[in-house]
Amino acid sequence: MTTSDSASMRIPYIDLARQHAPIKEELLAVVGAVIDEGQFVLGRQVAEFEGQFARLCGVSHAVGVNSGTDALILALRALGIGPGDEVITAPNSFVASASSIALAGARPVFVDVGEDYNMDPERLAAAITPRTKAVMPVHLTGHPCAMGAILEIAAAKGVQVVEDCAQAVLAEYDGRRVGSFGAIGCFSTHPLKTLNSCGDGGVVVTDDAELRNRLGFLRNLGLRSREDCVEWSPNSRLDTVQAAVLLVKLRYVEGWTARRRANARRYRQLLADVPEIRCPRDGAGTKAAYHTFAIQAERRDELQRDLQARGIGTAVHYPVPIHLTAIGRGLGYGEGDFPVAEAQARRVLSLPVHHQMTDADLEEVCGRIEDFYRSP
Repeated sequence: MTTSDSASMRIPYIDLARQHAPIKEELLAVVGAVIDEGQFVLGRQVAEFEGQFARLCGVSHAVGVNSGTDALILALRALGIGPGDEVITAPNSFVASASSIALAGARPVFVDVGEDYNMDPERLAAAITPRTKAVMPVHLTGHPCAMGAILEIAAAKGVQVVEDCAQAVLAEYDGRRVGSFGAIGCFSTHPLKTLNSCGDGGVVVTDDAELRNRLGFLRNLGLRSREDCVEWSPNSRLDTVQAAVLLVKLRYVEGWTARRRANARRYRQLLADVPEIRCPRDGAGTKAAYHTFAIQAERRDELQRDLQARGIGTAVHYPVPIHLTAIGRGLGYGEGDFPVAEAQARRVLSLPVHHQMTDADLEEVCGRIEDFYRSP
């Protein structure tokens, strides 16, 4: 991600200090309780958070881990995916989506995306080979993938589906929340996410009790009990302090997300008469979470510089698709392999959409954008 300097912005792309100010006393109280209880590893707050998060997603089980990246790695390992296997994902996500596949020992394989920035199901079937063991759709920007078509193709080919929901807490497809479609759903609670810890964190969700049990010891050094290690595995536990923080934020996340959705609707209204801009929209049967409001903009770099000069923060998610990075080229990919993702990377610009944005902020951002394209 490239972003304008938020420290000097009148309308910052994101302002974590401002976000936390109204709930600071609640956060300090629960952190104090963890200190008083002294259960800093897998304390009661972790299990309580897991239960509440599972209900939020509409699934039976959740397992807290130390990052969204580890959520993906452990999910693949829990499904038995490793060396010699292939996992298909999108090339326009954050590098963690693909790196988790490689770190599990498998090979990342990419398919191009559609206008919604998500995996194009029409290109998926042709990418599946006898080595393919899973498909990893990424609900990028908080917009749900076309899960109906993806699940149908995966079932026909006999491969698993692991959802990368890092940006998509509360996003919905066909009346169900993301994370509830595949064998496993994986979330990040990084500070920049809509449900965010005060540090790194992640969650894995599933309806499969056996997978939940395996994930439980995979996150904990492969320990089934203190004396019984059944598999080599890292320490990937969600800290009790972060679970306590997340329990506080669970009280607010639906309201925060509702505000993001309202901000997205207002952006679409205000930018409707700017033909140089293409705004994201909810597709039929989808309800995006708007982790980002990622427009497609002509003269993107000039627009970003102009907004920055006027005190408006923005970000680019992501300027270089994974297949064109050094590590992606090492997989044999090159320029032109995924033309939609490449074209979007040259035009994409994320506008501030966080729940602290006021109507006046939204109007100013859109007014500045309109001025930029109308100026001679």
